[in-house]
Amino acid sequence: MTDQVQLRIAVIGAGIAGLTAAIALQKHANIDVHVYERATELREIGATIALGPNGLKTLERLGVSDVLDDSIAFRNKSGRPMIYQTARFYRPHLQRALLNHIEPGRLHLGKAFSSVSRDSSSQGLIVTFTDGTSIATDILLGADGIHSPVRQAFVPTSAAKWTGYLTFRSVFPRSHVQHISDLPDEAVHIWGPDRSLFLSPLAQDLFTIVGSQQSDPEAPDAPYKDSVWNSDGSVDTLRDLYKDWSPLARAVIDATPYTKIYPNTAAKELDSWVLGGGRASLVGDAAHAHGGAFAAGGSLAIDDAWAFAQAVLHVFPETQRICKPVSDDDVARALSLYERTRKEHTDRVQRTVQQRNGALVSLIDQKETDAELRTRMQSRRDLVWIHEHDVERAFLQAVAAETQRETSRL
Repeated sequence: MTDQVQLRIAVIGAGIAGLTAAIALQKHANIDVHVYERATELREIGATIALGPNGLKTLERLGVSDVLDDSIAFRNKSGRPMIYQTARFYRPHLQRALLNHIEPGRLHLGKAFSSVSRDSSSQGLIVTFTDGTSIATDILLGADGIHSPVRQAFVPTSAAKWTGYLTFRSVFPRSHVQHISDLPDEAVHIWGPDRSLFLSPLAQDLFTIVGSQQSDPEAPDAPYKDSVWNSDGSVDTLRDLYKDWSPLARAVIDATPYTKIYPNTAAKELDSWVLGGGRASLVGDAAHAHGGAFAAGGSLAIDDAWAFAQAVLHVFPETQRICKPVSDDDVARALSLYERTRKEHTDRVQRTVQQRNGALVSLIDQKETDAELRTRMQSRRDLVWIHEHDVERAFLQAVAAETQRETSRL
């Protein structure tokens, strides 16, 4: 005899991907979704994050488009919201806005993932945390970032490696730079042969700068080779990097009160996202550690989370009873549908990033005239296929392909 139950889903990580997945699933009566976060409190970690048209559309599908209001998202000087173009956020603001949509009792802090094993009694998984506690779940979703412990538990060889790319990031009150007479009121991205500088206002009267530098990751004397993500950087070093740049760049950096350093890491594509004997998967940087290139990571994570939820709800609709034990085949079918919706696209993103990183390393120490730099910038890859990717269409195509395969077997 079988008993009707809810499908238990454990999400590891309360970042953008994990929170979005929970939001997409929590309203469905058949689903019991919980988010487990290693931090004991959600502090302001990280700097700016950009969302392209794809991520913004998905937020609207989820009914959380309020994250685009003036208190969170930056708008053009025209006052028009940058909907379906690009919106920039202070990452903690976006995280908090998503957190406001999480139902009480679904977020559990101080829960750092330790290990996962098969639950012989329910055919699901047992997830153990470093504090010694454990939970049983039918599906495990790793949303725990670029150095994902969940990913490495299933694929030990998947560790992300430094690409040689380093960013200096600062977010501070706009009053620090308000005295600069030619300060732009919109975003400015200035490129040089081996480094760039990004300047932009943010919501809540903030301002951000992002300086970047490319080194050879294989060089033994590469600067910041062993640096730590979100660690304190030297403003003097930042100023020295741009001492010969334009007066505007120097003025903004001179007024910058502090900086943090972020070494860029990336990993190769995984063979599969269906893990743990068909009971586990990954979203966001955990699934495709591309290092944040092309300002695509936030939208990729949001689209992953939506696609994962849609795949689960397609196989386990509210109109259908879920009985204990939950079928391995049904869970694997949902995760496979999710993988077919997303992985081909994100694999292409990762390969493109790898090619770009190789090209940047090859330019180190090469002399380049202003004319050559302009030509290189004008001939950059067209990335519309990343920022305007239609995840809903991709999901429907994956469903249609699955239906066709099932029909052909009859």
